[in-house]
Amino acid sequence: MTRKTFLPFSRPDIGQGEIDEVVNVLSSGWITSGPKVAAFEKAFAEYVGSPYALTLTSCTAGLHLAMEILDLQPGDEVITTSLTWPATVNMIHLCGGKPVFVDVERDTFNLDASQVEEAITKQTRAVIPVHFAGQSCDLDKLREICKAHDIELIEDAAHAVGSEYKGKRIGSGDNMAVFSFHPIKNMTTGEGGMITTHDNKTFERLRTLRFHGVDKDAWKRYACGDKAGYELYHPGWKYNMTDIQAAIGLVQLERLDTMIEKRMTLAALYDDLLSEVHEFTRPCRTRYDIRHAWHLYTILVDKDKAGIARDEFMQEMGKRNIGTGLHFQAVHQLSFYKNHYPVPDGSLPETEFISETIVSLPLYSGMNESDVHDVVTAIRDIVEKFKK
Repeated sequence: MTRKTFLPFSRPDIGQGEIDEVVNVLSSGWITSGPKVAAFEKAFAEYVGSPYALTLTSCTAGLHLAMEILDLQPGDEVITTSLTWPATVNMIHLCGGKPVFVDVERDTFNLDASQVEEAITKQTRAVIPVHFAGQSCDLDKLREICKAHDIELIEDAAHAVGSEYKGKRIGSGDNMAVFSFHPIKNMTTGEGGMITTHDNKTFERLRTLRFHGVDKDAWKRYACGDKAGYELYHPGWKYNMTDIQAAIGLVQLERLDTMIEKRMTLAALYDDLLSEVHEFTRPCRTRYDIRHAWHLYTILVDKDKAGIARDEFMQEMGKRNIGTGLHFQAVHQLSFYKNHYPVPDGSLPETEFISETIVSLPLYSGMNESDVHDVVTAIRDIVEKFKK
């Protein structure tokens, strides 16, 4: 049975509240960084439990600025996962560092903390874990390792807005954490990102790097009664968010917990319906206490059992009007990194296995339970057709 309409892998959940706030900003006469950005930063900092939060044009921009804070020198190493979007690794390379890949756990797809310490050398400057699909890494272990070796921990929290680790929200830690508001994420600003920190000096440097390196953004420079002039102590970039984006973000943040609860309900239904479909591996849970934000619902396709490989499975789902996603192809197997930072064959077995078999099923807060039933019906139909 094929759906009559296409079910996308993801779709932003935008309501009338977001539309009204954007119209208000457009009518205000101030649409770039201004009062809405300031309000969004304050609200986000309060939500995650961090004293400082800084809006950006993207999560990638946040990763870039975090690498700039490290001031990487030739030969400096940064440990991370290969099971991520290239941006995580690109910023290490582009800022002069050397990415060092550590394998992930087969069950959670998160960086294997037990292997991180073995990868540390005298050149290691930082560790960047990715909270895969919205499920937190083992932060206690990673923080303990980083503290013992006097290196930085920078959380790639692109998947993890609203996630929690042992009762505390991701972004509440002393270290920097970088978030994404891309349209497929749990909340969106169209495009955009946020970086959190507990350190005032780090925050002030991030703030100036975000806007050319000058000490005043447009809102401050043109504000009534503010002192004229500005200063520049180090060159920066133009990574500032606009009030148009922040207006969307403020409404999305208010709705975030409700949207995550909907994702949790849909994920639980997937778990239930797929429990008897043994040709696919369902997502596993961590052994420690977390709140899973369910950015993604990923399965692994067992070709031997299902009679079909991952790529062909995705094509078959498309034929049945079901969208899917691929998160992710292992970065170390992509041409640039394969050529510049070759990894010995077999040294990242879990990453490579997951990369070859993983599929993201449709999951977004605008879905309903009948959509999940349609997805699982399509999966069962494919298994019946191809299973040997």
